Amino acid sequence: MPEHTTPLAVYKTYKLFIGGAFPRSESGRVYEVTDPEGTWLANAPLSSRKDARDAVTAARKAFPRWSGATAYNRGQILYRVAELAQGRAAQFAAEVAAAEGLSGARAGAVVEAAIDRLVWYAGWTDKIAQIAGSANPVAGPYFNLSTPEPTGVVAVLAPQDSSLLGLVSVLAPVIAGGNTAVLVAAERAPLPALSLAEVLATSDVPAGVVNVLSGRTAELGPPLAAHQDVNAIDLTGAGGSPLAAELEASAAENLKRVRRPAADGEDWSADPGTSRLLTFLETKTVWHPTGV
Repeated sequence: MPEHTTPLAVYKTYKLFIGGAFPRSESGRVYEVTDPEGTWLANAPLSSRKDARDAVTAARKAFPRWSGATAYNRGQILYRVAELAQGRAAQFAAEVAAAEGLSGARAGAVVEAAIDRLVWYAGWTDKIAQIAGSANPVAGPYFNLSTPEPTGVVAVLAPQDSSLLGLVSVLAPVIAGGNTAVLVAAERAPLPALSLAEVLATSDVPAGVVNVLSGRTAELGPPLAAHQDVNAIDLTGAGGSPLAAELEASAAENLKRVRRPAADGEDWSADPGTSRLLTFLETKTVWHPTGV
């Protein structure tokens, strides 16, 4: 028998998540991810504009199937994501602790809150129509009904200050409402987002419903804001910088829905309410004769 030797450390290779696959950036670039003290944690893919365009294409392809699924089914799938994330809670806690400089106990609490947030939105999928829809009174022999429908492809700039709980808080309501998403992970702390992509890949979320990019927010935001096949954009991750105003102006070219960053930041531990769900839903109103 050979002598026992110290096993070679196998460092994790983080990749993008586009169309259900895990490609490297098309440019082959990476950047160093460090903890708040500057200690190296990993190399993350440095996404390019081409990666952003590929992600939008994948999201658009997935939209008909996902938006056409029943609300109940979407809720089941989101709940399954929460189940799988729970099984990897220790890994997420370690990544969040390293990314945000938290203690192990505090990071564990953040992970539990993120899983609870997934369950929260899973429960809303088949209930949001009850508060966003209505039967409207009209003068005549007609039914007049208003119902919410998904907007389409939504670009989401994840918050920079909350690598998992904030990430889930901006992503879950987008897909719960039937939209598909192109997510730009927190620039300085992308590892929890890239690990969440692995959970999504092994859950029942169809390929392309969520696409995860890592890299420079200032580099990926402009092509997504200007992309004519993106229907809405959440600017949370650009908050507190001139970039948000620039992206909002670009988004106006095809009348995208825009979620502006909160002026005073976000409290990700607070009750999320339904605001983010409603932001990325359109209202369709139909008339139908009552018959005689």
